[in-house]
Amino acid sequence: MADRGVDLTALPKEVRDQLAELDLELSEGDITQKGYEKKRTKLLAPYIIHIPAPPPQNDVQPPAPSSSSHQLPPSSSSRYRERRSRRAHRGGGTRDDRYRSDIHTEAVQAALAKHKEEKMALPMPTKRRSTYVQSPIETRTPPDSSSGSDDEMSARRHSSVVAPPPPVNPNLQSPESWINRSVQGSSTSSSASSTLSHGEAKPQPQSQPQPQYKPQYQPLYQPQLQPQYQPQHHPHEQTRTAAVTDMLAHSRIAPSGNSAPPPDVTAVAPPARGPRVDLPSNAIVRGMSRGQSRSSMMETADGRGNIQRVPVSSRVSTKIQQLLNTLKRPKRPPLSEFFTDDSEEIVEAPQPDPNTPRPEGRQIMPVKGEPLGVVSNWPPALQAALARWGATQGKSPALTALDITGRPLYTLTYGKLWSRSVKLAYTLLNKLGTKNEQILKPGDRVALVYPNSDPGMFWVAFYGCLLAEVIPVPIEVPLSRKDAGISQVGFLLGSCGVGLALTSEICLKGLPKTPAGEIMQFKGWPRLKWVVTDSKYLTKPSKDWQPHIPTANTDPAYIEYKASKEGTVVGVAVSKVAMLTHCQALTQACNYCEGETLVNVLDFKKDMGLWHGVLTAVMNRIHTISVPYAVMKACPLSWVQRVHIHKARAALVKCRDLHWAMMAHREQRDTSLASLRMLIVADGANPWSVSSCDAFLNVFQSHGLKPEVICPCATSPEAMTVAIRRSGVPGAPLPARAILSLGGLSHGVIRVNTEDKNSALTVQDVGHVMPGALMCIVKPDGPPQLCKTDEIGEIIINSRAGGTMYYGLPGVTKNTFEVIPVNANGVPIGEIPFVRSGLLGFVGPGSLIFVVGKIEGLLMVSGRRHNADDLVATALAVEPVKTVYRGRIAVFSVTVFYDERVIIVAEQRPDASEEDSFQWMSRVLQAIDSIHQVGLYCLALVPANTLPKTPLGGIHISDTKQFFLEGNLHPCNILMCPHTCVTNLPKPRQKQPVGVGPASVMVGNLVAGKRIAQAAGRDLGMIEDQDLVRKHQFLSEALQWRAQTDPDHVLYVLLNAKGVAVGTATCVQLHKRAEKIAAALTEKGSINTGENVVLLYPPGIDLIAAFYGCLYAGCVPVNVRPPHPQNLAATLPTVRMIIDVSKAACILTTQTLMRTLRSKEAAASVNIKTWPTIIDTDDLPRRRPPHIYKPPTAEMIAYLDFSVSTTGMLTGVKISHAAISALCRSIKLQCELYSSRQIAICLDPYCGLGFVLWCLASVYSGHQSILIPPFELESCLSLWLSTLSQYRIRDTFCSYSVMELCTKGLGTQTELLKARGVNLSCVRSCVVIAEERPRLALSHSFSKLFKDVGLSSRAVSTAFGSRVNLAVCLQGTTGPDPCTVYVDMKSLRHDRVRLVERGAPQSLPLMESGKILPGVRVIIVNPETKGPLGDSHLGEIWVNSPHNASGYYTIYGEESLQADHFNTKLSFGDPQTLWARTGYLGFVKRTELLDASGDRHDALFVVGSLDETLELRGLRYHPIDIEISVSRAHRSIAESAVFTWTNLLVVVSELCGSEQDALDLVPLITNVVLEEHHLIVGVVVIVDPGVIPINSRGEKQRMHLRDSFLADQLDPIYVAYNM
Repeated sequence: MADRGVDLTALPKEVRDQLAELDLELSEGDITQKGYEKKRTKLLAPYIIHIPAPPPQNDVQPPAPSSSSHQLPPSSSSRYRERRSRRAHRGGGTRDDRYRSDIHTEAVQAALAKHKEEKMALPMPTKRRSTYVQSPIETRTPPDSSSGSDDEMSARRHSSVVAPPPPVNPNLQSPESWINRSVQGSSTSSSASSTLSHGEAKPQPQSQPQPQYKPQYQPLYQPQLQPQYQPQHHPHEQTRTAAVTDMLAHSRIAPSGNSAPPPDVTAVAPPARGPRVDLPSNAIVRGMSRGQSRSSMMETADGRGNIQRVPVSSRVSTKIQQLLNTLKRPKRPPLSEFFTDDSEEIVEAPQPDPNTPRPEGRQIMPVKGEPLGVVSNWPPALQAALARWGATQGKSPALTALDITGRPLYTLTYGKLWSRSVKLAYTLLNKLGTKNEQILKPGDRVALVYPNSDPGMFWVAFYGCLLAEVIPVPIEVPLSRKDAGISQVGFLLGSCGVGLALTSEICLKGLPKTPAGEIMQFKGWPRLKWVVTDSKYLTKPSKDWQPHIPTANTDPAYIEYKASKEGTVVGVAVSKVAMLTHCQALTQACNYCEGETLVNVLDFKKDMGLWHGVLTAVMNRIHTISVPYAVMKACPLSWVQRVHIHKARAALVKCRDLHWAMMAHREQRDTSLASLRMLIVADGANPWSVSSCDAFLNVFQSHGLKPEVICPCATSPEAMTVAIRRSGVPGAPLPARAILSLGGLSHGVIRVNTEDKNSALTVQDVGHVMPGALMCIVKPDGPPQLCKTDEIGEIIINSRAGGTMYYGLPGVTKNTFEVIPVNANGVPIGEIPFVRSGLLGFVGPGSLIFVVGKIEGLLMVSGRRHNADDLVATALAVEPVKTVYRGRIAVFSVTVFYDERVIIVAEQRPDASEEDSFQWMSRVLQAIDSIHQVGLYCLALVPANTLPKTPLGGIHISDTKQFFLEGNLHPCNILMCPHTCVTNLPKPRQKQPVGVGPASVMVGNLVAGKRIAQAAGRDLGMIEDQDLVRKHQFLSEALQWRAQTDPDHVLYVLLNAKGVAVGTATCVQLHKRAEKIAAALTEKGSINTGENVVLLYPPGIDLIAAFYGCLYAGCVPVNVRPPHPQNLAATLPTVRMIIDVSKAACILTTQTLMRTLRSKEAAASVNIKTWPTIIDTDDLPRRRPPHIYKPPTAEMIAYLDFSVSTTGMLTGVKISHAAISALCRSIKLQCELYSSRQIAICLDPYCGLGFVLWCLASVYSGHQSILIPPFELESCLSLWLSTLSQYRIRDTFCSYSVMELCTKGLGTQTELLKARGVNLSCVRSCVVIAEERPRLALSHSFSKLFKDVGLSSRAVSTAFGSRVNLAVCLQGTTGPDPCTVYVDMKSLRHDRVRLVERGAPQSLPLMESGKILPGVRVIIVNPETKGPLGDSHLGEIWVNSPHNASGYYTIYGEESLQADHFNTKLSFGDPQTLWARTGYLGFVKRTELLDASGDRHDALFVVGSLDETLELRGLRYHPIDIEISVSRAHRSIAESAVFTWTNLLVVVSELCGSEQDALDLVPLITNVVLEEHHLIVGVVVIVDPGVIPINSRGEKQRMHLRDSFLADQLDPIYVAYNM
């Protein structure tokens, strides 16, 4: 670093403060490493003591000092030029050299050489091989098949240059050591060979063994698996091939506070794609204390169920390890002040840089062109000139058209042109309609649709329209409905009111037709009548008919189309007088003479091709030779040959034509260009045209081309010709060039480049202002204030020869065509209006005009201006030949998170390898960063020929941008760099120290001046009747009591997929089945009282009977979801784990499942020889147990409830007999259940409230439960809804997965359901059972969809339960409807609740989680201080109720954990009550509604699980919020899940579209998360549908996903690592 010789403590305080500030910026990623080092060096420069570096100990030469490092080795640039010229002759036109410049290419090479020749450390994205056939096999990453230890450090293994492994160093065996070393830069890191900021090489510590070369990261173990190719290494050669620098090598991501290596996740079974399964991680954790890091220790279960804590090895997928090495950041320094969140101030305002160059000159004076000469014989109108030549010079050639081979096809004389134009004018005015009606009137607009290859027809049509006094609107020929910008052309035709189109017969035949043979109606186009203008269809006018030729006036003569930056196509109307004056001005400026020959390569329909080649040519009786674009593609030299053959005096070309001709010139030795007096370069205003002009002159000077002939000019559709260089006098000195600093230009000032020749821009002048025009330069944004002389601004023109308006768009016209410049005080400088040209430039010495770019190519990034063309030039200079197809590169910007972000899209050559493309992309990043000092947001490569094209083959930028934003670009390679270029993120929040301070003082029921956030359900009340006490004390007794008092009452009905009842159970049947099972347990299983028995049953009545059988026998049932027969490998280990952990003495199951447990398939995943006793309960003998067990106290455990939480934890809780009774009683009161009622349950009956409703509630309350196993819905979607209708059910319970199935599967079939007689008006409450935040969108769409079949909008509600209390809330039958509030997401991230109005930006709707059950009290507590919070504050939900669980089922009773979660007390307030911690964040809000007792109702809102939250940038995020945003980003995203991994946010998205959409999702996901959550996504993983694991409750298991991701088990379609 720069501070080698500096004692930091001795520095002045302000310098130390600035250094601390810098360190913070770097640690937050708000500055790149490069910027950091630059600023730091600058700060320390005055205090540095230089110490000569000791020579390095190894024999590798240190690299050259950085002062010379930006020069290439002397031979390499000349070699480069040689190679270049060889290639130039070989590949005529392989690359679009609009922007070719040897100087710039060398500058780019030098800038890249500056970044030392390191191997690229950014990880290449991972791609599934099937997706893109393009990538050759060799470049694929070999599968990660090595064993754990070999792979420890194979992170560098798959890069294109593989270093041989060094000798193993025994001191470096711990994974932490290498991570830290690579950060600190000892000899294991590349910094040993990197050049320091003062050019000295860093000495290496002596103690380490010295390797003879320096790999980027030194492997710790010898990899067993050698890569597929291994290039030779020479110790002295600094492998130039590997010259891709790590852009972010140092903008590192800080490891989290307890940064242990990532967990060892190799043992996790891969998630199943088929059925939804509960997958615990390979840890069994009964409830870790919150805040304990899951990654620091993994707890694994050994075969006996003992929990062992093991430190984790850092074996993760090599790609991910590579990414981590790339993105490490030093730890954040402590900050004295903390960040206070002001909701308005989201964006970090950039501090103004005091070194920003500012304009210093005086205010510019308007520049005047020479007066427009008055020539006596100039015609009064352009049509008059045509009439004159047609009459007097009829034989004189007007136009020669060429065929596709470049030979003349026909020549149109002035006589023919006149007579045909008159015929057409007569036909248009008199012969289109029936006898009496005139279809066209003078002043109507008519579209001209002629191909580029047919200038003759176009000329006739254009002049025919002028003679008929209708207004021609030339447009491109529409080739298909999918043409780029086709609907925008429709907008133009609509705004111009065009109803008629003229075309040729051949062109009409080629237009796309409907099957009926009519011309297709193009998207957005008005209805058009097509008229063919071939001579044979025209009527000769009668002798006395003459066209009316008035003197030129201000009426529109023609309309020229123009596409704006946004892609809108508008029509610039040119008046008759402006057309005439412009021709006169061009004639004067270009000195055109009668009878000259002009070769025109440009498009004759608009712009220079029309102004010179059609209009001015006719005015001066010039012979125009029109060379179509198709000929130029086939024979680039054709225009040079035409000049030579016709001795042409003038030629009209673009840079590309110069370049192509130069590439092909070897084929022609004897061409002469001596006749040319003017070679007009239409795009000479583009700064990148200089090199083409120079190179062309270089080659063709020997063919007679004179240097003064080359005339660049500047034009725009609105101002027409702005300036043109007059052809010089032979031998006169050529005009000077300006070499400007790109840095200065980005701040809008002109600075001659002196110090850094890499970031220079050479511009040539475009001559003087046009005759008769007045020109100013004004600021491009804001009011049109005059610029200073050294400032870049927009050129504005006042002239009679310019456009007059955007036709049909008066609003936009005013801002462009009627601009009055103002001075520095805002006072207008005169009355006369100017027209904005859209060109950016300045006035140089001698009033020469210089143009540096166009407004539409301007990218405003962080207050600085960059020109898209300049960026294209830099990208093209980065050796694109291997990668970019024909130099086709588009640059544009999109607005993301309050700033413009630069996007580069290029077409990739079909033969480019993945590695080459990625190399090229990383080099472009460096070059643009180095030369333009701007970060790229996204670089995408798309397959060749897929970008939308403009009519002449260029890239249609606005359509490309639209495709990018809509996700229709389909790139084959993409690199996102949000970490480097998003610098305006808000400062991270610094957490306050926790402590109970004076602000938390309680007074009565107030905390900090607010009501305490607590709520309670109504009282359970006392049971007076002794008989009932007995009945309700234990469920086993309740069943016996019902079997005696009401034996034939049906408690359960089980339905199959057809809706047929396949099983019923009356009270007595259930009792007898339970007795049989109890007898079998005591006889077969010889079970002792209190032992655990696993129940393994599909959802049904057997499960219920087995549960009561266990209670009768006095053992503890453990209900387990059976393994899925099609997916044993994934589901059986979970079953095994629960059996082992619960130490079950016996398994009760069915015959089928028993066979499965002992099958060969099962043996593949678990040891089937060690199962406990298995009893099949299908046909048991009719025996009764000797006695039915009665527990001595109600506090004894009734059953164990095991479930896998969303974080992948397997937890078992103990439920006592007292808790069962209290819970059932609570549900009975809340839902008003009694024996005459029927409810329908469509839930999985394996844990939580689902199990309680399925097995326990009916026996307690006596109501009838209709059981619908959720898996039956897969074969009959409407089963649940038709059951509700058929049985007239009032109350039903379901899960979110069932609701989602119905919404997605039946949403479109409501009419069909109606026809079948389904009517849901009977349903009073439909409760979703869940342990999460209510899914509002799903509930709403379910209500809306089934409203048509009678479902009440008030019926759907949710319940809320947790591990510590299976049911906290449940929407009952009485009480107010659940209410919805909108909270501010920004505040939520700060753990605050701020209620906002519906529709407020950044608002999040939350629905109440149901009413609090009777007997339950909840309070909201600060999870850190454990103190109560006030109303509407976010905190952890604590619950106190008689049905709380008794604790976790642990093996060694870890009482501390248990006490914390189950029996915890408030730190102040009410320290006596015992509470259980639910682990969920939420808040209580007192509403205006009244509850049953007449008090105001307190609503409980659940926000999310504390374990699931992501801590990023000091803020708390809930994954579901980010996932909802991601799912909205693109139509192909089916589902998504997010998690963090070492401070990186990872987004996994399931792609439901075609695989070619995969890469489109990457930028869209990054954008939406940045915009809505102010977070930068680190990794985007695109996977197949069904990969994200979901548990039985329909909740995503994000931790499993994370583990599978780290273990490389996801088989992703694409993985993008955002830089």
